[in-house]
Amino acid sequence: MVVAVLPALIPDIRRVYESYFAAFKGERMGEIMLKILFPGVDTTAAEFREAHAKGTLEYWHTSDSQYTFKAVDMADGEILGMGLVDIFVRERSEEERKNHGVPWLEGEQRERAEKVLNPLHDMREQLFGGKPYIYAHVIGVDPRCQGRKGGMALAKFGLDLSERCQLPIYFESSPSSIGLYEKAGYEILKETIVHKAETLGVEEDIVVPLVVRMPSSANGMSFYEWKEKGYPNFNAPSSKTKL
Repeated sequence: MVVAVLPALIPDIRRVYESYFAAFKGERMGEIMLKILFPGVDTTAAEFREAHAKGTLEYWHTSDSQYTFKAVDMADGEILGMGLVDIFVRERSEEERKNHGVPWLEGEQRERAEKVLNPLHDMREQLFGGKPYIYAHVIGVDPRCQGRKGGMALAKFGLDLSERCQLPIYFESSPSSIGLYEKAGYEILKETIVHKAETLGVEEDIVVPLVVRMPSSANGMSFYEWKEKGYPNFNAPSSKTKL
């Protein structure tokens, strides 16, 4: 069985995000996040999916850093899952990194959602600031397609992307899938993000693991060593030209 990770195209938007929403529905933390980000909304409803697809397409026309990928079963062309990443090629100013919160919600709903999302933004600021790196927002596989190697294909694609760009790749793992990324060779950070039970509406706090993979040009340097050295640029011009 061959699974390829390819760029998602405009006609793929609906199916790619079907796998996205299905993956969230099939995982505990994902289900909680959907309820917080889209309170009272049936995310399977045709009206919601149409509006979401329209908003996604509009964003694709404006973003200069975000890329969407699809894991495809090459035997039949079925989309098994998706990945959503930002590739920050250059250093960004504080204004460019500004946290815009959750503008589609209001009042207590927005306040609750931002209690969940703001710590994710703050941790990225703490770890990377404005330095170039790759941020993987989501790696999700449709539960109907589990066992067809889509998740591993996306995880390994992240490693390949890091190598091709010679940038670290970072993301927040779900507690249930951390083993997949550890197996794929990601570095598990000592920092975690703790979502409080009272905010999530559950009985216990949920701890979110954080993972990074450094490119080969780091020459074995861990994330913490790279950070301590002041984030040296792996893509700096060299006196030797390599073809």
